[in-house]
Amino acid sequence: MRSRARRVLWNDDARRPRLPWRIAALALTIVLLGYLGTLVFAAATSGSIRAVLGPIASTEQSAVAIRNVASLAAQTLVIAGAVVLVGRFVDRRRLRDFGLRTDRAWWLDLGFGLALGALLMTLVFLFELSVGWVAVRDRFVVARAGFAFWPWFAWGLLTFVAVGVYEELLFRGYLLTNLAEGFRWFDRIGPVGGVGLATVATSLLFGVAHAANPNAGVASVLGIVLGAVMLAAGYVLTGELAIPIGLHITWNFFQGVVYGFPVSGTGGGVSLIAIEQSGPRSFTGGAFGPEAGLVGVGAILLGTALTAGWVQWRYGRLEIDASVAESELRGAQTDGDAPAE
Repeated sequence: MRSRARRVLWNDDARRPRLPWRIAALALTIVLLGYLGTLVFAAATSGSIRAVLGPIASTEQSAVAIRNVASLAAQTLVIAGAVVLVGRFVDRRRLRDFGLRTDRAWWLDLGFGLALGALLMTLVFLFELSVGWVAVRDRFVVARAGFAFWPWFAWGLLTFVAVGVYEELLFRGYLLTNLAEGFRWFDRIGPVGGVGLATVATSLLFGVAHAANPNAGVASVLGIVLGAVMLAAGYVLTGELAIPIGLHITWNFFQGVVYGFPVSGTGGGVSLIAIEQSGPRSFTGGAFGPEAGLVGVGAILLGTALTAGWVQWRYGRLEIDASVAESELRGAQTDGDAPAE
């Protein structure tokens, strides 16, 4: 009985807990770190901290900046910290095993991802502008009266850099990798099949995670799911997070902070261009943003195709990177051909 229970909980070959318990450990760590994050946020925005900062926090703009910085720092530390801790002490991995590296090839792919996100959202804007579905009504806009534009523009960039990194690290780096390995537990599913199933599963999860956003609906969830597949393509074809991180950052940044579209149903309060949008919601996405409309879906499909073209050009191949599903190639220290799950 004890041996059977051990087999349910523990993989002796991989010398780590089995997949469901690793996912549970991640969820528990996020909850615990989230609680600590709320304490940090409360401390950073408390009256005593503002009193210590004195003149720095004396204006409304400074007070809002402190709250925003504290909130973003807490979110980033919670998600990235949970992946690092659970990856190191439960999965027995390092950050580079989740697709984060610092070599020249990684940075080149990051640059491509950054350029791709900017290009796709620029095409969305230009298309809708050309058919009369958006009109530019103002420039250099900040929602709060009296707030300086450029500091908040820079803050928008910093926000989407952080979101792009920690969401990709969580959904593609940690969850997709673990699920791809987990699906290999079934005898008839090889590495490629495992990666494919994990891509579908994490993309659905990504869509559900955005289902409670303002102005969300069935179309927006389906659009976000397709967007997640686009983001996953760069990871599963290269084994690295460079392309999806870059693409995620500039897709959101150009969508909201540059062109003034809603970003997944929300507005950032600052944009280089303020637009007035019309046109059919089924095409534009309406108040949710381009991902909920057919124009955004077209950009997603184009982005997936261009990602595949980049990988073919850069690496001379176009195939699923099996290392995503093979832990012995990603630092998990399995023995030989032992099951990775």
